[in-house]
Amino acid sequence: MTQPMILVTGATGKVGGAVVTQLHAAGVPVRALVRGESDFPEGVEAVRGDLSDHASLGTALEGVDSVFLVWPFLSAEGASDVIDAIGKHARRVVYLSSAGVGSQKEKPDEAITMFHTELERLVEASGLEWTSLRPTGFASNTLGWAEEVRTTSTVRAPLARLARPLIHEADIAAVAVQALTTDALLGARPLLTGPELITQERQVAQISEATGRPVRFEEIALDEAAEQMKAAGWPADLVEAVLPAQAEMIDNPEPVNDAVERITGAPARSFQEWAVDHAADFR
Repeated sequence: MTQPMILVTGATGKVGGAVVTQLHAAGVPVRALVRGESDFPEGVEAVRGDLSDHASLGTALEGVDSVFLVWPFLSAEGASDVIDAIGKHARRVVYLSSAGVGSQKEKPDEAITMFHTELERLVEASGLEWTSLRPTGFASNTLGWAEEVRTTSTVRAPLARLARPLIHEADIAAVAVQALTTDALLGARPLLTGPELITQERQVAQISEATGRPVRFEEIALDEAAEQMKAAGWPADLVEAVLPAQAEMIDNPEPVNDAVERITGAPARSFQEWAVDHAADFR
């Protein structure tokens, strides 16, 4: 019997790319939604479309059974139309959400989680089979330090003692593959974490070890960090939400669980493993 086709959005990103790779390796027919030129292994079908224009998704969704949905915008505007378009073709959607959704710390107007909360609501009301994955911070977010590491061997950032259970994108993808190809996670919202809390200072030390070059962490004030983020294009309301939330995590860290291992059968990868896997990005 022919296996059903799975469409992966965000396919050129870290998590979506890992989902494509793992589905392809498992012999599952996979289609990647792309906005421009792309390079995927032979056998992966790349189809152009843009989530900001639901009318552009028809070809990509043709013959698709399930969709891995990564929402790349900071608001839910247009999401209802996209989910309606998915519902006309597919029977299942797996949404990449956030650990902040549904937590006791979540506030109704919280910029970090607001659009994820709305996307989850839309997905669950769609009539589709659904799963919402709620990972903690991505290890791949530390790639934002890569240019500093390459050019100055120094990471200048606030909150050296901030410790988070950062998760490897390959582990998020492995859970997504289970949700896309089995019924084990139907109607579930699994919280996904890395295997341990690791401070930002220690993250930099492990990047240093992985690259074989000296890299140090230089702590800066929150005000300076906020100005840097705004200068880099972050919306002011998001900056004003992110930094205080991170500061609060020093005394109230995120939980660590074994959901990745329970779902996939393999322990969650450590940040040290992630750093080794991505050492070339920092050299």
